Amino acid sequence: MAHQHAELAAGRWYGLSLVEQLANVGSEVARIRRWKDRDPRLCQNAFVRALELLDLTIGDRRWTGRRKELTRAHEFLYDTMLGGKEYGSDLESLDRYFFAFAVAARAGH
Repeated sequence: MAHQHAELAAGRWYGLSLVEQLANVGSEVARIRRWKDRDPRLCQNAFVRALELLDLTIGDRRWTGRRKELTRAHEFLYDTMLGGKEYGSDLESLDRYFFAFAVAARAGH
């Protein structure tokens, strides 16, 4: 499968801090929320990009001690897109979770 974020997958991603990586995931989650009821294609594209970025983060060797939290965020994202049936996840909560990383990244964490 071709990467949506080819430049990041090629290595640039691994130069970002965890906060910066999760802030980028959060940007895609915000796009999912924005397009959820307005444009299913754009929503789906943002979902695929968010999953890809989370997968890159999970695969980053620096965060082996954080994998449980990261894989749980991955599960919550899937659950949200499937209607929140398993965990009661919703886009607003997920967006708030990732927004905190965007604020921290802007503040220089």
